[in-house]
Amino acid sequence: MQLPKTGSFEIAPSILSADFSNLESEIAQMTAEGIQIIHLDVMDGHFVPNITFGPPVVNWIRKSTDAVLDTHLMITDPQKYAPAFIKAGSDHITFHIETVDKPVEFVKYLHDQGVTAGVTLNPKTPVGTIEQVAPLCDMVLVMTVQPGFGGQSFMDDACRKCTQIREWVGPDVRIEVDGGMGPATITVACGYGADTFVAGNAIFGKTNRAVAIAELRQALTV
Repeated sequence: MQLPKTGSFEIAPSILSADFSNLESEIAQMTAEGIQIIHLDVMDGHFVPNITFGPPVVNWIRKSTDAVLDTHLMITDPQKYAPAFIKAGSDHITFHIETVDKPVEFVKYLHDQGVTAGVTLNPKTPVGTIEQVAPLCDMVLVMTVQPGFGGQSFMDDACRKCTQIREWVGPDVRIEVDGGMGPATITVACGYGADTFVAGNAIFGKTNRAVAIAELRQALTV
């Protein structure tokens, strides 16, 4: 699967907040509501202070959905492990700018492997560090919380970097925002130029997933 073309707003549910004992059903609920992107937070306990899952879980998820698997590698050595995630079924690979010495070459490698590519900007990372590589990506991910844990508060100063990034990448590259997304903050992020919104607790923390998704989409129409 390929990322949806630009020109649409997309909600990307993060399964890190889902019920892993019922994950197939959780993902099915998402796609039933027209979700096209599933966000996978991969953490190694080294680059970020938490550990989540690896390629075997991605492989299982791939078998249960045709949605785009947006794989966010919050790991120290994405170049070493990207091939395994691609083989497992990831459609999109996002890496952190701090973890790759030659990001332009890595983006080219990912494209040569048939997947789309993205670079991530942490809240404390200067936006200028991605100026060269951002226009070559298919989607740029802006973290609006410190990566590693869910349920944190939205950081407006970090989100404002989307404005500069949009100037660099133009209209044909997606800008994704991850952290503290809800009906209020998703509107703010949209105003700064984002078009793709990772939501974890805002969806999976609600009893009615469909209503939660509808509220996020409604906020984007205001």
